[in-house]
Amino acid sequence: MAHIHERFLVNPFPELQGHGLRLCAWDPESDRDVEAWLHGVTDPEFQRWNMPLKTVTDIDTARDALRARAEKAADGSAASFRVTDAESGATLGHIGVNEIDTVTRCARVGYWVLPEARGHRVATRALVLASRWALTELGLHRLELGHAIGHDTSCRVANRCGFLLEGTLRGAMFEAGRRDAFRDEHLHARLATDPEPQPLAPR
Repeated sequence: MAHIHERFLVNPFPELQGHGLRLCAWDPESDRDVEAWLHGVTDPEFQRWNMPLKTVTDIDTARDALRARAEKAADGSAASFRVTDAESGATLGHIGVNEIDTVTRCARVGYWVLPEARGHRVATRALVLASRWALTELGLHRLELGHAIGHDTSCRVANRCGFLLEGTLRGAMFEAGRRDAFRDEHLHARLATDPEPQPLAPR
């Protein structure tokens, strides 16, 4: 099984540091990482606002999800970062630069924060850090961010990080826990030419 482990550790993206955070790759062969992912995506608040294409319910499906993300990182189509505290190394959440299109130089960002890490502007600091990297070192021109209408916390994070609200996408997301019903989505975006926001300090 060693060759499988090595294959999933191939990651072309760097670690990112700043604003009290360290963003590093998720390791699908790490039980600690898999447990943190399971904890995050089975949290009721996450499930209230998100309906992933593949449902994660246990350790095995969580590991499969991280392996799929590692494969996307290896081929350069997405970068998935485990958000950690720069000092303690504790996992705080996740941020991803997804659907990377090197032709149009566009991608979509998404994030979540573990329940015990909320209230410290983790998402804001991580989004500022990941966005700066994507719009400079990665060479992207446009980053998009979508969230379900009513998810006011995510809307505030987007606005603080310079992602302007561009409009409403009708019926663009699954309803929570369903694949036969849809809900509207707010679309935010930030361009490489937009001014960079100043991140808020941790609370």
